[in-house]
Amino acid sequence: MRKAMSLLQLSLICLCSFLSFYTASSASSASAPRLDGLLRNGDFHLAPKPSNLNKTVIIGKYSLPNWVINSHVEFVSGGPQPGGFYLAIPRGAHAVRLGNEASIYQYVRVNPGLIYSLTFGATRTCAQDEVLRVSVRPGQESADLGIQTLYSSNGGDTYAWAFKAASKIVRVTFHNPGIQEDPACGPLLDAIAIKEIPSLKYDKGNLVKNGGFEVGPHVFKNFSTGILLPPRQQDKISPLPGWIIASLKPVKYIDSRHFHVPSGLAAIELVAGRESSIAQHISTVPNKTYDLSFTVGDAKNGCHGSMMVQAYAGAMSIQVPLNSTGKGEFRMARMRFKATSTKTGLTFYSLYYHTKLHDYGHLCGPVLDDVRVVRVS
Repeated sequence: MRKAMSLLQLSLICLCSFLSFYTASSASSASAPRLDGLLRNGDFHLAPKPSNLNKTVIIGKYSLPNWVINSHVEFVSGGPQPGGFYLAIPRGAHAVRLGNEASIYQYVRVNPGLIYSLTFGATRTCAQDEVLRVSVRPGQESADLGIQTLYSSNGGDTYAWAFKAASKIVRVTFHNPGIQEDPACGPLLDAIAIKEIPSLKYDKGNLVKNGGFEVGPHVFKNFSTGILLPPRQQDKISPLPGWIIASLKPVKYIDSRHFHVPSGLAAIELVAGRESSIAQHISTVPNKTYDLSFTVGDAKNGCHGSMMVQAYAGAMSIQVPLNSTGKGEFRMARMRFKATSTKTGLTFYSLYYHTKLHDYGHLCGPVLDDVRVVRVS
């Protein structure tokens, strides 16, 4: 009898939680508003009750406000930690750590058929290789993101991942599929946001979509080391509309609030040398001549050295050097090419690897912006 009552109580809790979320969402509008911000308790500022914590381990599936948890999930606060080390949480005061086979999820109201991008702060916490699995249901949207490479030495790595909504309400899940000797090892999540990606429009006279990188994922306001965009193999839908991350390593999306960009609101930083590239296919007319132009610079973030960006337009290529002192220099480049087919591939990558001048653990690279292709009359 007690077992039946406990199951009934659990079912009522799940139903009430879902209905309150659905009712509140439905009351705002008939369809979901354009999302661009944190998920509910996306920065984990609402903590579990002290009675639902065993030191840092969360006890109870529904004990983390606005989230549902499975397996070993820890609620971690920044500052001095047991064992004598100090934990800095870049985007706030609190975070969650996903142990072996642990996960957290919540339901989000969206508009079916539209593209959404998730932005989240994720940090490796142990020496072993760690993987973070992001998934959205219904649908078959999921990806395993390897986070063993640290691009920011302060633990401020941020990732973006995109999906196409298959229904009005989707379940967003973050899962650690790994099995480590220490069950407390696992990815640290400190902020999770979502953004509805608007439809792209061509700029007049420019054959390149989103050539200024103005349309991209949500950027956290209080702190940013840029947003890592995963390679195409891990990302069916690009969080950078119009572009393909055509490399083994991610590229970094940077915004004008936290970095120096040549123009507009955002740009791309090529942070992993030849392993970090972006590409786009544009419509062209065979045997017609076109001009490709773009801007190369540095983000005024201490990245220094002799930089070189290589650009391809079909079979033609150009190398653009930049001697960076990390102070926000930039230069424009131009290349004329003749199309050989109805589709021409554009590709950009950095020839060299770079780090910050006073922080060799922070990978960086040249900045790309203002990509344009115009037909020559």
